[in-house]
Amino acid sequence: MEGKIVSVSRSPAHRFSKERCGAIHILAGLGVEGDAHAGVKVKHRYLVRKNPNAPNLCQVHLLHTELFEELRAKGIEIAPGEMGENVTTAGLDLLSLPLGAKLHLGPHAVVEATGLRTPCVQMDQLRPGLMKACMDRAADGSLVRKAGIMGIALAGGEVRMGDAIEVEFPAGKWVKLGPV
Repeated sequence: MEGKIVSVSRSPAHRFSKERCGAIHILAGLGVEGDAHAGVKVKHRYLVRKNPNAPNLCQVHLLHTELFEELRAKGIEIAPGEMGENVTTAGLDLLSLPLGAKLHLGPHAVVEATGLRTPCVQMDQLRPGLMKACMDRAADGSLVRKAGIMGIALAGGEVRMGDAIEVEFPAGKWVKLGPV
């Protein structure tokens, strides 16, 4: 499975949206250099309140550009970085990746998928109705979260718009991504 990187973003402050930039540098074990969510321990404010010593499973946020097209059809315009993602992708079904899938971003960086991003109320502050538009129901009635995936940085390197993404699937039985 292959895709490409459409945009990269980071923010040194805890803001919902991130600024697009020409390149980001992923640091092994930490996440995106210069991003407020980089670190060994959890950095998302809600999760810090629950357990400040929890491991940071949300070092890198990836979001598929195909979601933007779906949102546009619902009258919601979103640009890369606005939903807080570090890496905006195209051509990959991120939501169907199994736990532990390794995404090779560009020539050196590797991010391991740890879970699905949980849509939050801050989305509606960006665009009214965005949170609801980023959730759906499967045929069995279960909740479908569509706001991208989270991962941890296994290997560092520079990541740029236009870089290729190659997916390495885990051995053995696949486990479906759950919310983190």
